[in-house]
Amino acid sequence: MKKKDDHTSHDDLQPEYRFDYSKARPNRFAERVSGDNVIVTLDPDVARVFSSAQDVNAVLRALIQNMPKIVSPEKVS
Repeated sequence: MKKKDDHTSHDDLQPEYRFDYSKARPNRFAERVSGDNVIVTLDPDVARVFSSAQDVNAVLRALIQNMPKIVSPEKVS
């Protein structure tokens, strides 16, 4: 029976995966997202049609205005 090396039994993480947290920086994109925003990933073919988030929002708002109004079961009295 082989005896495990002390360094492998202590930590199975390979040296190339060790992360030096002292070099970490704050997320530079975190300021752009407020608590009210929802992040949605568009498929590449859809993303090619829009040049900005404002364009996407304009189309979605137009779609919402033309959708039939749906009453949720909680609001029915």
